[in-house]
Amino acid sequence: MIDKFFSLFTHDIGIDLGTANTLVYVRGKGIVIREPSVVARHKKTKAMLAIGAQAKKMEGRTPQTLEAVRPLKDGVIADFDATAAMLSYFIKRVHETPQGARRLGFPKISKPRVVIGIPSGVTEVERRAVQDAALSAGARQAYLIEEPMAAAIGAGLPVADPGGIFVVDMGGGTTEIALISLGGIVLNRGLRIAGDELDEAIISYLRLRYSLLLGRTSAEEAKLSIGSAVAQKPEKYHVVRGRDLETGLPKSIKVSSEEIREALVPILQQIIVRIADTLESSPPELVSDVIEKGIVLAGGGALISGFDQLISEMIKIPVWVADDPLTAVVRGTAKVLEDPRLLSQVRVTGGLR
Repeated sequence: MIDKFFSLFTHDIGIDLGTANTLVYVRGKGIVIREPSVVARHKKTKAMLAIGAQAKKMEGRTPQTLEAVRPLKDGVIADFDATAAMLSYFIKRVHETPQGARRLGFPKISKPRVVIGIPSGVTEVERRAVQDAALSAGARQAYLIEEPMAAAIGAGLPVADPGGIFVVDMGGGTTEIALISLGGIVLNRGLRIAGDELDEAIISYLRLRYSLLLGRTSAEEAKLSIGSAVAQKPEKYHVVRGRDLETGLPKSIKVSSEEIREALVPILQQIIVRIADTLESSPPELVSDVIEKGIVLAGGGALISGFDQLISEMIKIPVWVADDPLTAVVRGTAKVLEDPRLLSQVRVTGGLR
C-alpha cells in the first residue's frame, strides 16, 4: 500500500526544450507544462525573478536593472546558468515530494529519468551542455533524442521500419529536416531559420513600408493571427501597434494577411529550398518511400496556414501535418519513456549521474 501511494508521486519526465517554448510531459499525467522559454533576472547579480509565462510578460518592459532573456538561441544553449535554472524550475514543479507525504514521514522522492528533445545538428559540446543542465537541475538520468526523431515518434510513425520517413520540424529557433529509417537519422539538415526569423521578417517589412517599429511580441501576434503561406479568401486583417519612426509617437495600423504573407514567403521559400536539397542528397530507395508516403510537417511552423500546400506545390510531393504539431516532439519523448524497447531501438544518447 505504501509503495503504491509513493509511486503516485514518482514520474519520469519528457521535455521539449524549445527556443520559444518548453513543454513538459510527466509519465502518467500527460503534458503538464507549456510555457515560454524565457527567464527574467537581475543584470548584475543574475538572481532569477521569474521563469516561463511570468518572464514572457516582462519582455520589452524591463527597467535597466533587469533583463528578460531566452536561454536558448537557434535551438542551442546560449546561457547555461539560465537554462539550468529554467530546467530546475520546471522539473521541481512536477517532481517534488508532496507536503502531506513529507508530514507522514516519506523519504524524498528519487530523482527522475528525463528525456530531452534537442536539434539534430548540435555539436557534442552543445549536447553535453544540455545534458549537464538537466543533471544539475535534479535528473537522475538525462537522455537526449533528436527533435525530428521525437517528432516522428510523436506522430505515430514506424521509425524502426526500413522504409524512409521524411520529417520537417519547424520550431522557434531552428527548422529540422531529417530522413529517418531503421531507428536512426540517415540524413539531416539543421536550418537556423524558423519562427523567430519570421517574426523578424514582419518587423522589417512594417518598418520599411510604414516606418513603424514593432516589438517582437506584437510581430508574433500578427503572424499567429493572420500569417499564411498562400492566398487567403477572404483576406484577414490585424491591428498592430508600435512606434512611428518619423515622429517617435505611438502608432496603430491595420495590416492585411496579404502584407504579412509578402513578408513571410521569402523566409518560407528558403526552408523549402533546403528541403529540396536534402531530398536530392537522399538515397534513391528512400526517396521513393518519401514520394509514396509524403513529407511530415511538425512544430509551430506547421500551423502557418497553407505552408504544407506551398511545400507541396514547389517540390511536387504530398505533405501532411502531424496531429497537434506543437506537441509532436514532447509526445515522442513520452513514448520513448514509456516503451523500453523503443528506447533501445532509436539512437538516443544518455547520461547517468
